[in-house]
Amino acid sequence: LEQRQRDALARHGLTPARRLLLTGPPGTGKTSTARVIAGELGLPLFSIRLDTVLTKFMGETAAKLRLVFDEVDALGGDRGAQNDVGEIRRVLNSFLQFLEEDTSDSVIIAATNHPSLLDNALFRRFDTVMDFALPDDAAVESVIKNRLASFQIYNLSWTRIIPAARGLSHAEISTAAENAAKR
Repeated sequence: LEQRQRDALARHGLTPARRLLLTGPPGTGKTSTARVIAGELGLPLFSIRLDTVLTKFMGETAAKLRLVFDEVDALGGDRGAQNDVGEIRRVLNSFLQFLEEDTSDSVIIAATNHPSLLDNALFRRFDTVMDFALPDDAAVESVIKNRLASFQIYNLSWTRIIPAARGLSHAEISTAAENAAKR
């Protein structure tokens, strides 16, 4: 909403949130949310994998990082960690600097399954931190109903299904519903 009302906000000296950090367990919709935001705003989605960014040549990693952002737990690890290596420290410092200096209209979305592994300085660089939780009972039922919308599901035993699905991610529940439909 803020991005769509960028002009109205600007008239009041405000800017829309454009740096989002999505945290939560795997399969809860962080990456899907990034795709949906990009689609809704008509923006291209760029992502990087750590193994394509790190190089053995000093400075080349930072140059690659300048192009795109994503999977922030790999890029933004705690600089004081015992298993820290120099290049990762330099990557994080470059990443923090790029976030701070960026004045573009780009929306930067970072996602992590492990927020506790991130360097504290990273959290201050994001306008919004959104935590994605595992689904509650109502969401479990909603995920299953959405996934099986084209099937007759009036005879499902929700008293058995919901307890069995507790602790599963949205993605795992969707996959289980699909597998059940195939059977």
